[in-house]
Amino acid sequence: MKIIISGSLGNIGKPLTAQLVKSGHEVTVISSNEDRKSAIEDLGAKAAIGSVSDANFLAQNFSGADALFAMTPPNMGGINIIKNTTDAGDAFAKAIQQANIKRVVMLSSIGADLPTGNGPIAGLYNIEKIYEKLDTSITFLRAGYFYFNFYNDIPMIKGAGIMGANIPAENQIPLVHPEDIANAAAAELQKTSEGKNIRYIISDVKTPSEIVKAFGTAIGKPELPWIEFTDEQYFGGMTQAGVPEEMAGLYTEMGTGLKNETIAADFLKNDGNAAGKIKLEDFAKEFASKF
Repeated sequence: MKIIISGSLGNIGKPLTAQLVKSGHEVTVISSNEDRKSAIEDLGAKAAIGSVSDANFLAQNFSGADALFAMTPPNMGGINIIKNTTDAGDAFAKAIQQANIKRVVMLSSIGADLPTGNGPIAGLYNIEKIYEKLDTSITFLRAGYFYFNFYNDIPMIKGAGIMGANIPAENQIPLVHPEDIANAAAAELQKTSEGKNIRYIISDVKTPSEIVKAFGTAIGKPELPWIEFTDEQYFGGMTQAGVPEEMAGLYTEMGTGLKNETIAADFLKNDGNAAGKIKLEDFAKEFASKF
């Protein structure tokens, strides 16, 4: 198969590309970074360097492809983030239609069933709605909260001796490891299926109290506490750390959606299966190695 991977060689793209090349597929990796070209080629894939917001560039590189892994970049600027994310998805959709790709796997998220109240995930809701109109087979791969996001808490642990967010300690959070996403994406890209399908990819479901206990034990701080911040405290902490106000507002809103359990509700109600292999205790070892 000829398979296109967007998202460059990030935490998902690199293992996904390596897996598909090993399976004998012809893989093209799209990246906006010219410096990634040699690393992509070293994996045995073809590099296509350009903007994911350029529908003509995408259509040229999608031409003749059997399948596409569509991943919108996680950081679409400090302002107009939802619009920029949606516009990138619209460019993908136009290119998919022009190239007549028959199989698409889109990286989406828990909470993408909601139009609002989910922070940056609202952009993925918009893209899912755009893709639903395409005449192609699509799997919306709705991923959990990335384990790797917890690396951002390391300065807080070292500086204040705590972990925390605007989420209660006993709320359930669906979590995921990028390698589990890559494995699920590889399987879906090689499937022959019809219509529009939703697949949740979750490695584990844990509460913040369980998360902080696992990390604290792994780093030799078994009494490490979880502190629930107010929305105002959480927003203020991010902006003081240099996060742009719009982004901080979206992340605060996402935390509120996890707090009131709307973001995780569809997964917990309709799937609830943590099918990924890398559980919290496994990732805690990775966390400790970065600490």
